This record gives sequence, structure tokens and C-alpha cells, in this order.
Amino acid sequence: MTQKNYKHFQLETDADNIAWLSIDKANASANTLNRELVDELDSILDELETERPRGLVILSAKSGSFIVGADINEFTTIKSTEQARELIRRGQSVINRIEGLRFTTVALIHGHCLGGGLELVLGCDYRIAEDGVKTRLGLPEVRLGIHPGFGGAARLPQLIGAPAAMDLMLSGRAISARAAKRLGIVDFAVPDRQLKDAARSVVQKPPHKKPLPFWKSATNHGLVRPLLAKILRKKVAAKAPKNHYPAPYALIDLWARHGGNKQAMLQGEELSVAKLVLGDTAQNLIRVFFLQEKLKSLSKNPFQATRVHIIGGGVMGGDIAAWCALRGMQVTVQDRQEATLAKVIQRAAKLYKKKLKKPRLVQEVLDRLTPDKNGLGIAQADVVIEAIFENVEAKQNLYREIEPQMKPGALLATNTSSIPLDVLSDCLSDPARLVGIHFFNPVAMMQLVEIVSADNTDPEVIAKATAFTRQIDRLPLPVTSTPGFLVNRVLMPYLLEAVVLESEGVSPQVIDKAALDFGMPMGPIALADTVGLDICLAVAETLSQSMNVDVPERLRSLVESGKLGKKSGQGFYRYPAKKKGKPEIEKPGKGDYFPPDIQDRLMLRMLNEAQACLREGVVSDRDMLDVGIIFGTGFAPFLGGPIHYIESQNTEALLEKMRHMHESHGERFTPDASWTSVG
Repeated sequence: MTQKNYKHFQLETDADNIAWLSIDKANASANTLNRELVDELDSILDELETERPRGLVILSAKSGSFIVGADINEFTTIKSTEQARELIRRGQSVINRIEGLRFTTVALIHGHCLGGGLELVLGCDYRIAEDGVKTRLGLPEVRLGIHPGFGGAARLPQLIGAPAAMDLMLSGRAISARAAKRLGIVDFAVPDRQLKDAARSVVQKPPHKKPLPFWKSATNHGLVRPLLAKILRKKVAAKAPKNHYPAPYALIDLWARHGGNKQAMLQGEELSVAKLVLGDTAQNLIRVFFLQEKLKSLSKNPFQATRVHIIGGGVMGGDIAAWCALRGMQVTVQDRQEATLAKVIQRAAKLYKKKLKKPRLVQEVLDRLTPDKNGLGIAQADVVIEAIFENVEAKQNLYREIEPQMKPGALLATNTSSIPLDVLSDCLSDPARLVGIHFFNPVAMMQLVEIVSADNTDPEVIAKATAFTRQIDRLPLPVTSTPGFLVNRVLMPYLLEAVVLESEGVSPQVIDKAALDFGMPMGPIALADTVGLDICLAVAETLSQSMNVDVPERLRSLVESGKLGKKSGQGFYRYPAKKKGKPEIEKPGKGDYFPPDIQDRLMLRMLNEAQACLREGVVSDRDMLDVGIIFGTGFAPFLGGPIHYIESQNTEALLEKMRHMHESHGERFTPDASWTSVG
């Protein structure tokens, strides 16, 4: 056996003359494709073409992944279309060389194989993936405002047919090894212990490849593409308007024009991606990506929880418990009512079936989730999370009861959505141990978690809470313990203005449409129903005690009548059981009242509160505010966050709108003092 070491690769040639090329990007925890790595790979291909091994197996030396994609840092240095085109051409040319090698090539995939990583393996003759839970394959480029540019758009539709390929590229979702095998992206999905043997076997006796079935092949035909493209555009438009997210439409147009011509597709990818990457949408989405990575890097503490105890079996408490168990922890969940605990297990089972599919895996997680009516798990827990209703006295009484039972060093956390910690911790013998770990609904979908600290919170406790949040694969956002913290404080004026508009006779559909047109993923009325009108009311009443917030009577009356939103079957919208939680929403009609300033009324209240939070230091800086509001409220990611949006606009014009709103609609539109110092 011979071995050669390079900066980012190791090349071994075994006794059977099979070359094993291991990717191990220097000084990095994961492999990404940057210019230096691609150039080194190109020079290695020169050697391999000369040596002509029996076969080449490409694998990763990183334990957790194959290649997670292109190096996004290089996107931030691109200043011109020609510079972008040259970078894309370089990536395409190396993958084209792999595809053209005159010996068998096999990609051996474990862990994440995404973006440029998947595009690279599409250039190999065969793909073998580890059949494990950590293996994920996908082309997520649309989430960065671009589309595949290293040949993925050209090769994947030809490999598996256009419908499945376009669905993967337009959604940006990642799939398991088994799903990739069913689609035909990988040839074999095998256990880890069999990976290398399978690769050796494929090189020694390359298996026959079945041609793509006629009906799948026909989806790329010139007569079929325009029809499919029309369907795809309509499907994408339901989720992402073209003026907000141009990339999926550019991909559809590219495939519709050139889908039957590989060379034209490669050239089209180059031109299209080069244009998109310099656009505002891509630049803002790339910014959001880096802000997300910044949140992920906040955890430096070695704290690791193995046992978690949740008090409160309502929707929030139960779903927090279910999520912690899914992330590998032993979880006990406490509630006074056995029926409530039974519902926790039922909801958890539903979540696990959706996420894990296999009954054996579902049962393994359910075995980690234990109903605990009497709170026996408190004494053993590394983390105790209180998630009962928003009432200071009830929470304090609970803390007095459980503090003596907790083991030293265990985290005591509250999921309060608005009550300041210094109020809640008054009752504790050690007030410094209380920290806020504030989740958002629905827990399984919302990545952001606010880490709330008061002036007296122990910094070690904050660090442990941050580490725990990353342990359960959530994004920790440090915020100060002011009323409403960050997300609810910024969100509530926006939601309340929507309620005021509805009280004035504007239909919920019109209100929601105005927000969707701005770029919000969900309208404020639908969002309020989803969060729960009782939760909205509790937060609004808490904020009204310290801020210029009026609680609309319409909101009180709905809650008093038991119309709490989605969870009760009716709020502003109705949620018939036969529709499985989907609201009955009609499109705005010609006769609907549509105030000309509706969008300004909604969005300026949110932007104004964001400015106030930044001025008051609720978060450390504007980046933290932007990423918190994007991941906590869904604020249009393509705009880069509220503060970034304000700075990108004519600030004086926005301020003038605020002044006009103040004259027209009253004190709630008083511009924050920070407006005059923006920019």
C-alpha cells in the first residue's frame, strides 16, 4: 500500500490498485469546498489520470460528515459577476474531470453530504451512503438565495427525473440515505461497517446500472418541461413570491429552457448563480446564515445534561419535554392532572412518528419520556424547567417547593414569556440560580430560544443554559430580563395593531395579506391564533404595566369566550377538526376594506419597538437583534432583519411615516428616540 499526504487530502492505493482519497480539510471541523481545496483536488486528479488505478473511492476523514457544502465565506468576497462565474467554473470543471475519469469512481458518504458536496458525488459513477440517522443528502442552496451551480441542476434531473429532483432543489430539504436510495440518488445504503467492503466490491465488479424508467426520463423532454415548469412555478409561488425569493424561479426557468442539454445547463447554472449571488436577497440570506452560525458558537461551557425535569404538561411544557427526549435525554414531565400527562405522551408519539418513522426508534424515544405526577424526577435532574401558566404567585410558590429538592449545580429555568426574572426570583434562597430558557411555539419547529438573565443571575448559570440549548439543537439568544424580553416585546405591538385593525372592520384575511406582501411568512392574525390568544393576552397585559401598550378589548372578549385560537378550534379564524388544524380562510374579496396605510401600521410598530430594544440594550448589538427577530418571529429573512432593513432604507422617509402615523393614530406610534441617530 502506498500513501501520499496533502494539505486537505490523504491518498492511499491498496494492494488491489484501488485509490482511496480521503477529504480532510485542514484546520476545520467539517469539509467545505473552497478554492484552495478544489485546486488541490484538481492537481491530485492529474496524478490519478497518469497512474490509472483500478478505481477511485472518495470518502471523508471527518467523523461527522462528508462535505457540508461550499465554503460560504467565499461568497462574501465576490465583488463582480465575472468573479462569481470564475469561481463557479472552477468547481464545475473539477467535478466534470471526476465524471470523465476512465476508471470506476465511487463516493462513500457518511453524515452530511450537502450542496457542493452532493454535486461532487453526482460526478462519480456510483454512490454508497451509510444507512444511519446522521446521513443527510440535499441541495439547500435556495436557502441562501441561489441554486445549485456546480452541476447539480444539470445532473440530478437526468439521474432521478425532474419532479423529484426539482422538489429537492426547490425546497432545499435534506433526506436520509434510504430516501436517497429510493429516489436513485445513491446506489446502495449500507451500515457503517460495510461501507468500505461495498466500495471495494463495486470497484472490482461494477454493477449494471438500470436506465431511468421512461416516464421519469420523459419529464426532462422539451415538450414536457414547459408544462411541468408551470406547475412548479405555481407551487413555489404559494410559499415564496418571486420578488422576494428569485432563486427558485431562476432554477425553474433554467431547467425549462435547457433541461435536455447538459452543457447548456452547466453554462446556465454559471450565469444564473453568478447573477443571483450578488443580489440583495442572496446577500441578506448569506448574512442570516452567518448570524445563525454566530448563535451556534455562543456555547463554550462543557455542561451536559442527561436528565431533565419539566413542570407543566400544557402544550409548551409537554412539547419541551418531548423535544428534550428526542434529543437523547431522560425526561420526566410533571403535572397535577393525569389526563394532561397522557396528552403529553400522545403528542410526543405523534412527533416521533413523523420524525423517526421506524416503530423501534419511536419506542426508544418514548421510553425516555416519563410522566411524573409527584415530581420524583426533580432530585435527579440536571435541568428543571418550569412551564406553568403566567402567574407570578403560582411560579414563586412552585420555586419555594422545589428549590430544596434540587441537587447542587442543577439548572433552575423558567419558560416565562414576559415576567422579569428579578420578580420571580425574590422567593429563592439563591436568586442567582434562576435563568430564563424561553422556547417558542411550536417547539419542534422554532429554533430560537431566549436565554434570559437578570442583573443578579450567575454568569455560570447563563453559560450552562446556553450549553443546554445547543445540546438540544436550538439557537440560544442572550437577552436581558426586561418585560417581554426581545421577541415578544417586538412582536406584540405588531400583533396588537393587527387586532386593532380587525376591530376597525378590516378582515383578518386582508390584514394577513398585507404582512405576507411585506415578506412575513405568516400573517399576524394567523400567528396570534397559532401562539394562542390567551398567551398573547397574558404577554400584552404584562407589557402594558411598564410600556405604552393598550390591550384591545377585542382580544379580551375572544379569550373570555374561550376562543383561544388554533388550540381551541376557533380564534379570529375557525379551525374545523375535519381540516386537521388548518384554518378556514377565504381570499380577500373586492368588497373588503383595505386601508392604504395597513402595511405601514403593522410593520412600523414592529420596527419602532426593535429600535427601542436596541437602544435599551435588551440584546448586545444589532446583529443579535436581527437574528433574534428573524428566527423568533419569522421576520422576512430576505430583508436581513429589522435593523438591517431600516439601515437599507431611506431612514428619514421611515421616520416621516412614523410621525404621520403618530398624528393619525395616536401615541402608540411615537417614534423611539433612537430613530434620529440611525445610520
